[in-house]
Amino acid sequence: MNSQGATADPQLQHFIEIETQKQRFQQLVHQMTEVCWDKCMDKPGPKLDSRTEMCFVNCVERFIDTSQFILNRLEQTQKSKGSYSETMLE
Repeated sequence: MNSQGATADPQLQHFIEIETQKQRFQQLVHQMTEVCWDKCMDKPGPKLDSRTEMCFVNCVERFIDTSQFILNRLEQTQKSKGSYSETMLE
């Protein structure tokens, strides 16, 4: 048996990272679909009216904007914590 184990295999690590990203993306799409469906769909029918279609478009755009804002904010927070930690070590 290989003493380095499966976790040391860079190809396996890369594959796991990609699959994890796919899973997160699918969860996000599912969440967005659920939120926007509940918000915009009054009564399902054979065709979307223009009001419902615009509601879906706006909902998806706001969902994406909000998600991007949160990610950027978390990134800024992590960076500021990192620089704060570095200052404390000096």
